[in-house]
Amino acid sequence: MQKILFVDRDGTIIKETTDERIDSFEKLTFYPKALYFLAKIAQHLDYEIVMVTNQDGLGTDHFPYNSFNPVHDFIVKSFENEGVVFKEILIDVTFPNENATTRKPFTGLIEHYIADKNYDLKNSIMIGDRLTDVEFAKNFGGKAIYINDKTHLGTSEISVKQEELQPFIALETNNWKKIYKFLKKHS
Repeated sequence: MQKILFVDRDGTIIKETTDERIDSFEKLTFYPKALYFLAKIAQHLDYEIVMVTNQDGLGTDHFPYNSFNPVHDFIVKSFENEGVVFKEILIDVTFPNENATTRKPFTGLIEHYIADKNYDLKNSIMIGDRLTDVEFAKNFGGKAIYINDKTHLGTSEISVKQEELQPFIALETNNWKKIYKFLKKHS
């Protein structure tokens, strides 16, 4: 069965900004060593890599596609140039108060993976920088690598107590080299 490495975008493979919208190249900074080590993961480890990201209000007047797409496409192309081809890029565009089933920590965006018995979700991993990413891993039956920069915990959107998520954190770090070594050791 195929394992999946679900990867968040903002705060995980690129740095997050204070306004949380990466809608210009001036705001874009790649997370240190994410390009290098995600490429090593793609080359050496047996994971399909899927990006799963919440982009609050994408497509609205305050966050139009025409400002998002050029930066997003550049990010994706930069990873492709290093050998990282995302099997799929799944983007939820809802706001937290909408409680959409497609918004992490819910699993609506990945229901097709959950239904497909060719995928090993128990041994799949979510890499993300918020506790909602950890709860997402819990909800699909896998584990999480929690990139903890202590900038935000994302606790406002989790539906369980924070301490209930601890067993689902396989690794807590903010270092992509440690992420690679952990995944290599546990592959």
